[in-house]
Amino acid sequence: MGNVSHVPVLEAPVVAGLTAQEERIVDAALRCYARWGVAKTTLDDVARESGYSRATVYRFVPGGKDGLLDSVVAAEVARAFAVIGRRLDAATDLEDLLVGGISTAANLLGGHPALQYLLRHEPEVVLPRISFHEADAVLGTVSAFAAPYLARWVDVSVDAPRAAEWVARIVLSYICCPSASVDLGSEESVRNLVRTFVLPGLVN
Repeated sequence: MGNVSHVPVLEAPVVAGLTAQEERIVDAALRCYARWGVAKTTLDDVARESGYSRATVYRFVPGGKDGLLDSVVAAEVARAFAVIGRRLDAATDLEDLLVGGISTAANLLGGHPALQYLLRHEPEVVLPRISFHEADAVLGTVSAFAAPYLARWVDVSVDAPRAAEWVARIVLSYICCPSASVDLGSEESVRNLVRTFVLPGLVN
């Protein structure tokens, strides 16, 4: 992940749309992924980790291991957006919005045990989901989430969805290709990045 300060993972205890049972299965899968990776984790492992029967886990993930991974990814994205959204809601101006959003997102990713295990040991699980044509879907999702927050602070002449996608591309590039001069987990470092390269493109 590169230069990102490590903090406890996702603060949101509940994912909207998931039952407590489903949430428990997702959390069990995350612990298994952080311990063994995706390739070696079976649905039986997740059942044991969650304390539920195999039948219960299989009902939750009719798509098997691939379906489980998709469900976990969706749940973690929802959790991340909940945490980042609270930080964005508290922003006092455009600079604070950008600095807080970028550093919060980077720290969530950098402090995520399952994701970090996969990046180190099974990058083939993660990289195809954020590169080439798949990157468009990721950027579109991030843009749709961030644009309404950005629109509160930018001039009406600024296309908020396109601006949000542009900022997301900057963040993704630093995550995939870390720089020794930029620590996305440090608000001070992100503030310098934002003031130098981001704000000039958003403020007339």
